[in-house]
Amino acid sequence: MSGRKSALKALTPTQSMTEALTYSTAVLLGLLGATHCVGMCGGIAATVGVSQSHGRTGRGLWLTLCYNLGRVASYTLAGALIGLAGHQLSGGATGAVILRTLAGLLLIGMGLYVAQWWQIINWLERGGGLLWRHLRPLAARLLPADTTPRALALGLVWGWLPCGLVYSTLLWASAAGSWHKSALLMTAFGVGTLPAMITTGLLAQQVRTLMQRQGVRQAAGLMIIGFGIYTLPITAWIGHGH
Repeated sequence: MSGRKSALKALTPTQSMTEALTYSTAVLLGLLGATHCVGMCGGIAATVGVSQSHGRTGRGLWLTLCYNLGRVASYTLAGALIGLAGHQLSGGATGAVILRTLAGLLLIGMGLYVAQWWQIINWLERGGGLLWRHLRPLAARLLPADTTPRALALGLVWGWLPCGLVYSTLLWASAAGSWHKSALLMTAFGVGTLPAMITTGLLAQQVRTLMQRQGVRQAAGLMIIGFGIYTLPITAWIGHGH
């Protein structure tokens, strides 16, 4: 009985339940998800970084950086919003278990999706399409993103593009127990996506070819699945059940 109590205690948001919710993990999720990011956002990043640079590498790099800073800012805002909701849902041990279970399962699904073994996350992206219908006209009006404000604004809007990887990470971050930690976790995730996305803006075809290789995608998918398994409550029960 005491083991069971300690397991439940480990799953409360203010205790070691959040041990799987670290900033380093969030950064790694962003890095590993780059195979998906390049497919989802690589085209627009290339448009900002190459087409609008007018042959100047420095200009293209700056616009690409501004676009990506806007995109990361949108992830931070989404993290704060879902963190507020997650804080309400995870007020007790039961809510924390449910939230962490959903987060772990979604990460496993995302790993399968990135590895192209099972496209289960597609339904999440279809659901997000309802919001994107209203934002797409705004994104179109911001093109060409040939100035700093337009590149930043485009990133802020484009960050809401329906993406199973972002949605999965958002739900994972919602288990952090506070809006500010969820926001910071999503910031860290966004930072993890930057190397691939900034490089994509300058070397679009080369990076896309690398990221789409089967071995790269499968290795990234397996690691994301590992994070999902580690997030599941069963790991807390095993670690605290004695």
